[in-house]
Amino acid sequence: MLTRLRNPNTLSRVIARRLPNLHSGVFHALNVLMPEDLARSDLLVSQVPNAADLYLRVLERHNYTTFLQLTYLLGDRREQQPNAHIRVYHDARMAEATSFSPEQGIERLAGPDLPVRGLVERNWRMNRALLKWLEFLLAEGHSAQTMRPTEDMSELPEAEPIPPEMLEQMRAE
Repeated sequence: MLTRLRNPNTLSRVIARRLPNLHSGVFHALNVLMPEDLARSDLLVSQVPNAADLYLRVLERHNYTTFLQLTYLLGDRREQQPNAHIRVYHDARMAEATSFSPEQGIERLAGPDLPVRGLVERNWRMNRALLKWLEFLLAEGHSAQTMRPTEDMSELPEAEPIPPEMLEQMRAE
């Protein structure tokens, strides 16, 4: 009798093949939230009845990409829950979560010491969660039409700065 070993990376390969479709789905859902004149404001708020205020902050703008933060401010302490950082690739019509929790902050997500399988599966879980949240937001009534620029930048805490040691590590790579 011949025994065949299952390839442990099969799941990662399947997920890796499906990731572009997931990133495309995230882009299309996010595109319903993003107003056309996104380049005019760095901070927008969407207010709909019977729902928490949704904040969209532009962290970086480049020719073909935009880096966004999407969050609610909840409770008296105005905690950011959930706190999604999203990289939008306008030319490829894709978007992906780079982090999706307030505790995560800035974290190294790739490198020679991290296994590819774990990165692929983590990316899949984060982006599935983001897509489900975006679908929930759209069902609540949030849209590009409800997004309004806000001048009061104090409503949303400053984005976390990149720690100096991480900056050095990024420059070295």
